[in-house]
Amino acid sequence: MNDISKALKKAEEKALSGIGLCHEDALRFSDIPEDRIFEILPYSDRIRRRFKGVEVNLCSIVNAKSGLCREDCSFCGQSIKYSTGINAYPMIEAEEIVSSALRAEKSGAREFSIVTSGTKIEKKSDVSTLKKAISGIKETGRLETCASLGIMKRETLEELKDAGLESYHHNLETSRSFFPNVCTTHGYDEDVATVRAAGELGLHVCSGGIFGLGEGWKDRVELAGTLRDLDVDSVPINFLNPRPGTPLENARNLTPLECLKIIALFRFMLPSKDIIVCGGRDVNLRDMQSLIFAAGANGMMVGDYLTTKGRPPADDLRMLEDLGLKPKA
Repeated sequence: MNDISKALKKAEEKALSGIGLCHEDALRFSDIPEDRIFEILPYSDRIRRRFKGVEVNLCSIVNAKSGLCREDCSFCGQSIKYSTGINAYPMIEAEEIVSSALRAEKSGAREFSIVTSGTKIEKKSDVSTLKKAISGIKETGRLETCASLGIMKRETLEELKDAGLESYHHNLETSRSFFPNVCTTHGYDEDVATVRAAGELGLHVCSGGIFGLGEGWKDRVELAGTLRDLDVDSVPINFLNPRPGTPLENARNLTPLECLKIIALFRFMLPSKDIIVCGGRDVNLRDMQSLIFAAGANGMMVGDYLTTKGRPPADDLRMLEDLGLKPKA
């Protein structure tokens, strides 16, 4: 057994115990070269199967309010700071949101998230629309309701929970250390406070990040550690799909092997959490998409993303069937 195999065996034992890698062990894991990924995958796959079995969480979203955001996140095509040419519009009607949810269900999704651009939702009319939409989705009795609405007041989250909201999604995006390189228009503590408030209210908390922004492995380890400290339930992993007109439009920081290693790092550090691969999957992983599950993911977004197209849901469902996996009911 070579040194890498010995290190992976030790890391697997920690993960299978439910503890996961500590900061120092995770940094050592990060030092394993990307071209050794096929030595990592059998271990990450066993950890996933131990905690998640063969079921895969499928989620889908609707871009319910697009563009016009005053934040300066360097990766985002919805910011008014950049000329990206996206389709911008105010909050859509509740009935349109519910219709999108029903289409998502037919595509195999079990969770549906209402996503809006901007720092936060403050208009009473927007809150009313969201409450009506959430209630309408709940009336179908099938989909788990989720929302991603930015930095939120606790009182508004409570209103939405009373209307039937079950999950709240709010990404930290990257590590606290790297965050000033990504966004300068709000502070990291505001994001953390929103995640914490959602958890305290008893909502299922979905929080992760986006990779390929120029961050290093130390930042990735730091982010995973922060999410563990916050005890989030699900971790969405996004890979940068550079948007024309943004500061990162020419960024090409990821390879498919590095993407798989990022997923594996989070599975080793957060062995019992849901790890959901979302934006940028097609562009960055290309023909290696099916390996996200061996790397440790137990969920993925199906359908279109916020401002870009995803691949046909039927292709994803066929991929799961070919792998011997099945959508979580």
